[in-house]
Amino acid sequence: MLKLKIVSPERVEYEGDVEQVKVPGTLGIFEILTDHAPIISSLEKGLVEYKTAQGENRSLQILGGFVEVQKNVVSLCVEIKE
Repeated sequence: MLKLKIVSPERVEYEGDVEQVKVPGTLGIFEILTDHAPIISSLEKGLVEYKTAQGENRSLQILGGFVEVQKNVVSLCVEIKE
C-alpha cells in the first residue's frame, strides 16, 4: 500500500492510501507501485491516475509538476487544469 498526497497551489487535492499511481513523466507515463525505488521526477501535462485502497479508480488532469517517491510515500506537487 502507498500513501499518496497530491497538492496544488490552491489546496490539497487528495491525501490517502492507494494501490498504484500512474503519472505523466517527462520521458513518458510511468506507474508507481508498493516498494518502488526512491525517485524525483518532473511531470508533463497529462493525466494522473490512481486506485484508492477501496478499489476506486480516480484521475486528475494536470498541466505539470513534480513527483517524489520515498519509502512508499508518493508526493505530487502539481498545477491543476481548471
